[in-house]
Amino acid sequence: MSKTAEEQDSSSQARLITALVTLSGLAALSWQVLWQLKASLALGVSAWGTAITLAVTMGGMCLGALIMGRVLDRRKIVKPLRVYGVLELIVGISGLFLDRAFEIVEHFDSTLYHTSPELAPTVYLIGIAASFGLQAICLGATMPVIALMARQSGAPIAKLYGLNTLGAACGSLLSAFLFIPLLGVLQSIWLSSSINIAIGITAAILGRHEIKVANADFSDVAKIQQEDRPISFPMAILIVCATGFATFMLEIAWFRALTAAFLSTTDAFAIMLSCVLVALGLGARMVPVIRRHKNVSLGKLLAWSGIAILIVTPIIERFDIYLKLMAYHELIIFAQWFFITLYVIGIPIFLLGLALPWILDSQDRPWKWGFLYALNALSAIFGALIAGWLLLPTIGLARTAWLAGLLVGTVGIIAAKDQSRLRMAVLTAIALLLAVGFESGLGRLRVQGASDFKVAIPTKILEFYEGPDTTVSAVEYKGGRRILYIDGFSTTEQAGHEVNKDMPFTGQYMAWMGHLPMLLHPDPKKALVICFGTGQTANAVRKEGPLSLDIVDINPNVYKLAHNFTANENVLADPRVNHMVMDGRAFMRRTAETYDVITLEPMPPTFAGVNSLYSLEFYQLARSKLSKNGIIAQWLPYHLVPAEYSASISRTFMEVFPNAILWNDPTSGTGILLGTVDNSRQLGISWPGFSTKKIDRDLTPQQIEEAVVLNAGDIIKYNMKGKIITDDNQLLSYGNAAHLLRRARDTNKENENMIHQVTDKNK
Repeated sequence: MSKTAEEQDSSSQARLITALVTLSGLAALSWQVLWQLKASLALGVSAWGTAITLAVTMGGMCLGALIMGRVLDRRKIVKPLRVYGVLELIVGISGLFLDRAFEIVEHFDSTLYHTSPELAPTVYLIGIAASFGLQAICLGATMPVIALMARQSGAPIAKLYGLNTLGAACGSLLSAFLFIPLLGVLQSIWLSSSINIAIGITAAILGRHEIKVANADFSDVAKIQQEDRPISFPMAILIVCATGFATFMLEIAWFRALTAAFLSTTDAFAIMLSCVLVALGLGARMVPVIRRHKNVSLGKLLAWSGIAILIVTPIIERFDIYLKLMAYHELIIFAQWFFITLYVIGIPIFLLGLALPWILDSQDRPWKWGFLYALNALSAIFGALIAGWLLLPTIGLARTAWLAGLLVGTVGIIAAKDQSRLRMAVLTAIALLLAVGFESGLGRLRVQGASDFKVAIPTKILEFYEGPDTTVSAVEYKGGRRILYIDGFSTTEQAGHEVNKDMPFTGQYMAWMGHLPMLLHPDPKKALVICFGTGQTANAVRKEGPLSLDIVDINPNVYKLAHNFTANENVLADPRVNHMVMDGRAFMRRTAETYDVITLEPMPPTFAGVNSLYSLEFYQLARSKLSKNGIIAQWLPYHLVPAEYSASISRTFMEVFPNAILWNDPTSGTGILLGTVDNSRQLGISWPGFSTKKIDRDLTPQQIEEAVVLNAGDIIKYNMKGKIITDDNQLLSYGNAAHLLRRARDTNKENENMIHQVTDKNK
């Protein structure tokens, strides 16, 4: 029997809605990636900055859903697809001004900081809200419109919600692995705007079908009748608040553990986020199927979600111990990251993801859809902030995850049928006992990342902190060697009183990051050290005798750990030293000071956010803060990036500092780039500090001079395999995380061969 013209039209409209909603989810997550990136570039990377960005994003979506739910509820007749198109057009057109908006915010922040630095958080909030607040509001406003479109087309709200979320999962991966690596940030903004504008135009033109809203009953009657105990509105409020709160608590807690195994890279975060979104999307998509089973209740499913959260948390705690990715090819490594993460977190997040779409499907008015979605978003904000700023620092990631599991489980038990409550409560208690019994003892018995070495367990955990954005720890090994770990990564170390053959010491270069630029300057009075670590670089600068030394680090806890590393000789107590907590690039942009020496050793180049300390724009900023004879020193970690990336760092550095040399530490083989703004004398020919500063150093003047492996002319040849790193192309941050898993001997060998090729040709 053939379909009537009206049925065919309705079917085509339903397919169109499905495609547009899925594509809209992809664009929405792309925007969230771009918002966070642009905010960090314009205003600096910081824990409170990330919190403000999250608050504006989710707060805007909350506000948009509330407003649109009320607006729709008061309309007599609505063309939902057309309304949806208008919202998408606003998102897309507003996005075209995003880059310029952040430029204005950055300039305003720099100007105001000179006179009122205490207003920085306020400026951040206002600037972020002004830059993309309208987009966030419109994205939130689409939710009740999507629900109305679902009712109009006869599809479950959960179906469209799930497709939108699965589209967001694709957006997370495409932004990190395709859009930004291939197009750069600006063109990715244009692409996302184009997608939204295309969706908006299509929906506005084809959205001719209208629906009566006033006095209409939008209940999903067939599904509600199948439920023995329909969910009351107060219970619905409790469920959406608890699940929104718990979901973001888990993201904060679990992601902290996962990054210790997968590294703190942009790619790793994109993969972890996509796994959460896939599980949430599949959960939403399966709601219509699950609700057909009369004996299944949402309460019982939520209780099982809480149980699953408690059971998998001890496994997630130990990812850094047991997960060993053996593949060499980057694509295989990425696939392993994705499927292993999804395998472990999939079931609890899938069950958790049933709640909101299930609740939305059971409501009968647009204002309720907007109100409940807004409550879920608002609860998510509080879940993330309370987890990051209160729970992780006080009780740790494992217990934070336990609380999330107990919250979800308790709400599920309350919402469950009377006869199943006792059974679910007993199972939840058993799961809690298992979680407590198998806790790994982070911070007490072990630290993340310590299993990188043959001596897997530290002799002593000296000090341990979990902050809102990172976990840091100072540990001691046999022989007295001490290491600073940040999110499971061995960032810097201090040699012990005994040699440990299983753990060869490679931290000799740290002091030379301070000595070398001071020795090259004729009379260095003011110095700046970006990234404190264990303080050995700062101490080396201090020993060379500047009149003042500023130290900037993004992590306040590294200063708290400084007393565990005697090699810094209590540098922070020196009255000449001023240390502060701030993003290094943001500090340089804000300060009016100029320096004779700037030296920096940030986290590995491919870690999230670190591209901004290796980009062309950063070096241009650094040059503007150097005095007439100013010297800059930049860490060049051969062992962490392939040769073409080392060459890219070097090439970008020389683009701004053409008078440069490359110095290799004779013991560790680590590279240090040194450049000057003074082009009147070739750098490295003379070392004024040898005659003016008589202090003990590990190398003689002759050894120091011989360690210069490439002069300016040779570096140009070395740079030929590299590309210019910019804030726009994000060359080191996106699509390249797996390079960190390549063996150190391979990357070191590549760099050695390139350097030898240059020097051999000269001979």
